Amino acid sequence: MVKAVVAGASGGIGQPLSLLLKACPLIDELALYDVVNTPGVATDLSHISSPAKITGYLPKDDGMKHAFTGADVVVIPAGIPRKPGMTRDDLFKINAGIVRDLMKGAAEFCPKAYFLIISNPVNSTVPIAAEVLKAAGVFDANKLFGVTTLDVVRSETFVAEITGEKNPSKTTIPVIGGHSGETIVPLFSQAKPSVNIPADKLDALTYRVQFGGDEVVKAKDGAGSATLSMAYAGFRFAEKVIKAVKGESGIIEPSYVYLPGVEGGAEIAKLTGCDFFSVPVELGPNGVKKVYNVVSSANDYEKKLLEACYKGLGGNISKGVEFIQNPPK
Repeated sequence: MVKAVVAGASGGIGQPLSLLLKACPLIDELALYDVVNTPGVATDLSHISSPAKITGYLPKDDGMKHAFTGADVVVIPAGIPRKPGMTRDDLFKINAGIVRDLMKGAAEFCPKAYFLIISNPVNSTVPIAAEVLKAAGVFDANKLFGVTTLDVVRSETFVAEITGEKNPSKTTIPVIGGHSGETIVPLFSQAKPSVNIPADKLDALTYRVQFGGDEVVKAKDGAGSATLSMAYAGFRFAEKVIKAVKGESGIIEPSYVYLPGVEGGAEIAKLTGCDFFSVPVELGPNGVKKVYNVVSSANDYEKKLLEACYKGLGGNISKGVEFIQNPPK
């Protein structure tokens, strides 16, 4: 039996993500939680002829407790979306508080679950989640993931537009670092099968992967951000975690994890100077089985990108830790 929870299920990411999870045959029970509209979203999805039994909860009547109790996987897309002219940083104070409060509930009601954080800014919200879990004495670094799969999905898609590959997901591209702007570092040199990116297209391609979210915000003309592609990416990662939990081996996908707490992470933390970093993660029945050091194999072009990444990421991580250790008055 697998119980999945979507916390923030009524939002722009939460609804399509809940739809994809409801359609997934690997899930037996799906609980939706949000501050508005969840019973309606759950009722709508309950008419879909797939195995998952679905329930929807609001904060009243111990809704969070009912949603989280017994959960195996908790996916958190909750938060407000980025608006035009808004940096991921502007979102910080609001979304940081939302993630903190949800993780306090999770630490109490489902401390052994796998936590998949989508709420932006991921570079800071994952350290926030870790601090909350540490404070509650239930932190397991192998079970806390920042979902950076959208950067991977974009890399696959944009590279296919250059190479002509009909199925973009057939190309594996490690995208490492963080999950905003310059902290996102696609390692095209390590793509499998290898890809040939013309030198005159490399800068534009890299920029597009790093700032793909802005492309969506602009195209939606102020009416939203990347919700559908993010829902797909969140589902893709959640499905891989569930497959690994059920015993499938050899599943590797980049994710933003706490390096000092995972197998193979200490070496990468030393190289990068960052405790949290997105690297290819091999998933197993207990979450992170091991992480792979692709940093040391970066080429000269990618090393320059990584220098900028380390700088930005260090500040983002500190900001998240600081938010919990010294809460804003």
